[in-house]
This record gives sequence, C-alpha cells and structure tokens, in this order.
Amino acid sequence: MEKIKSIFQYNIGMSDAEMSVGSFLIWVALIITLSFLLRFVRRILTRKLSFERKGKFKPVFSFFNYSLYTVVVLLMLQNAGVNLTALLAASAALLVGVGFALQTFFQDIISGIFILVDQTVHVGDIIQLDDKVGRVENITLRTTRAVTVDNKVLIIPNHMYLTTTLFNWTENEEQTRESVSVGVAYGTDLDELKTLMIDIALHHKEVLKTPPPILLFKNFGDSSLDFELVFTLKDGFKSEMVKSDIRYAIDKSLRERNIEIPFPQRVIHKAD
Repeated sequence: MEKIKSIFQYNIGMSDAEMSVGSFLIWVALIITLSFLLRFVRRILTRKLSFERKGKFKPVFSFFNYSLYTVVVLLMLQNAGVNLTALLAASAALLVGVGFALQTFFQDIISGIFILVDQTVHVGDIIQLDDKVGRVENITLRTTRAVTVDNKVLIIPNHMYLTTTLFNWTENEEQTRESVSVGVAYGTDLDELKTLMIDIALHHKEVLKTPPPILLFKNFGDSSLDFELVFTLKDGFKSEMVKSDIRYAIDKSLRERNIEIPFPQRVIHKAD
C-alpha cells in the first residue's frame, strides 16, 4: 500500500515545474470527463435541431470546446508550477507578431461565428459576391464553399462578408424573379406580341406558372418599342441558362411571324 502511495506522490517534471503522478492522473481524468460531458451537452442541445442547423452548430461548439480545453491545460500548467505570467511576458513580442500575421484568420473565425449564429447564409443558398455567383455547399468557421454555374469551387474567406456587399438570391425563398429584354419595330401588333412572349415563358419547364409571367412595356425607344419579359424561376441557379433558352425561343418565334427586331442604323453622306 505504501509502495502504491509513493508512486502517486512521485513528482514528474523538471526544475520548479513539477506535478505528482496522482495530480497528473486527476487532471487527465478531468479532461476525459469534460470531453464526455461536452459530448452529452452537445447531444442535448442538438437533439431537436434540423440537420442543417446541426451542421451550423457543430463548428461553433467545436470552437467553444477548444477554448475550454485551452483554459484547462493552462490551469494544469499553473498547478504544476509553471509561471504563465513570465512565459507570456517573455513571448510577448512573438505573440504580437503572430497576432498581426493571424489577424485575417481571426477575422474569418469571428465572421464565421456571426454567419452561423445570425443565419445570414444557409447551405443551398445562391449568393453573389463581387460578380461571382455560386450555390453554398459548406460553411465552416473560416471559409464558405460555393459551387459556381460552371462547376468551379468558390472558396470565400468569411471576413469578406464584413467588407463586401453580399447578395443572397434565395434569402426570402428559393424562387427568383428574372427578366429578358426585347425590342420590336414600331407598328407591331402588341396584343399578339404579349400573348407570344408569355406563351414562350410558360412553355419553359423551369418557369413557374404562379405567379404568371408578365410583359412590361418599358419605353418608346429611338428605333424600337422596348419590352421586358418578367418570369419566376423555381431554381435561380439556372437563371442564365433559362434566359438563354428564352432568348433563342423569342428570336425563332419573331422570325416565324416576321416581327422585326430593329437595330440602330447610321447613314453617312459623303460630300462631293
């Protein structure tokens, strides 16, 4: 019994930083217990959350875990006799340099927490940032990953949300309102044109019938009557392809009906 007791009282370490085997085992047990306790708390907090919300909660909770483990390790070192004040003072210059180097990194982390808590962006949202459009696939504490229309991966540092205007096409809902402009010659039968344009939009499989497409008379142009065909898509991520299809269909239909799409012409007279 005395031999076992002496083992637990045996000090490990060097110089003034020493800790008995018994104290070390207690700290190890504390860390293991904390690990199980945090897992239990996370399970309790996320049991009623949807799959998407669980995905957002995980990185925030992981950040909290690492912070808590760091505090426990520092307390263990202090208990072992390590002078943390002297250690931090001696490495102050290094910490300042690292702080400047990691400034953007910490901005990304903080911005990521704001995004996840504030729910500014969700997985599946279509976002536009600096003329780049993509569907959000993954949100972490440091970056947001999105896939563009041409299947390229767009990696966005989260701090850009604080410094750049973000357009969330699907913040209200997944549907988006799109439009295609067209100009026709003066004298065109506008009732026929309106019926034709709306029919073209309704025949596209990606265009919703409710709300119905509308044709807006925008202006009396210099050489044309200007219209805008407005319609709603069920998937805004396909907007460019859908608008291209509708333009092809408009051009074909107008040609078949001999409806002219005028263009500006300039006549140059050469003096003799």
